[in-house]
Amino acid sequence: MKILAVESSAISASVAICEDEHLIGQTYQQTGLTHSQTLLPMVNSLLSSLSMNLDDIDLLAVAIGPGSFTGLRIGVSMVKGFAWAKNISCVACSTLESMAWNMSMIDGDLCSVMDARRGQVYNARFKSQDGSVIRITEDRPISLDDLAMELQENTKTQWLLGDGAEVCYEYLKDKGIKVRLAPENLRFQQAWGVARLALENAKLGKTITGSMLEPNYLRVSQAERERQEKSKIQ
Repeated sequence: MKILAVESSAISASVAICEDEHLIGQTYQQTGLTHSQTLLPMVNSLLSSLSMNLDDIDLLAVAIGPGSFTGLRIGVSMVKGFAWAKNISCVACSTLESMAWNMSMIDGDLCSVMDARRGQVYNARFKSQDGSVIRITEDRPISLDDLAMELQENTKTQWLLGDGAEVCYEYLKDKGIKVRLAPENLRFQQAWGVARLALENAKLGKTITGSMLEPNYLRVSQAERERQEKSKIQ
């Protein structure tokens, strides 16, 4: 099964093409340009370099969140377009779980954390075992205090992934919790992890049509919060 995966949930953008568990090619950029400028050229360039086109793709995968509201919308919208044009099935992938697949080669506890601001992180916990990733918690916004309280009951070392990893490392370490930073080349979002999660979900029959793809923000945007506050005042 050939999978085209897209990751656009943060500042960086990446695209990968895999055949089952094997990475055929991946491109990654963190140039400061918007994903609307970079993603489509990245897809076209990768397909061209591999002498492939969308007709060769069996499954589309995209990170649906949590993450940047704008980045997620761009990535999801592009994959929707590909799916509609070529009638290709899709898999909607959690950003946090996709990151965990970057560390599937170890046996241990994985803690994916993305900076959600306002004293919170987007977080989910996983266990990596025998080359597979097992979910422990759902994706959620959680305060650092609450995450620390939860982890204090666990004596195992937590591998931290995501753009919130360094902040969490210092905070959790000060609380006496055993933590390690994932290697930098595996710590952040990559389309490879999206593709790997998509393969597992496809095996379980968790595919959808492009029209069903929707971002999963976990909480409303700042603009929406401000609108709600204004409506309460009025």
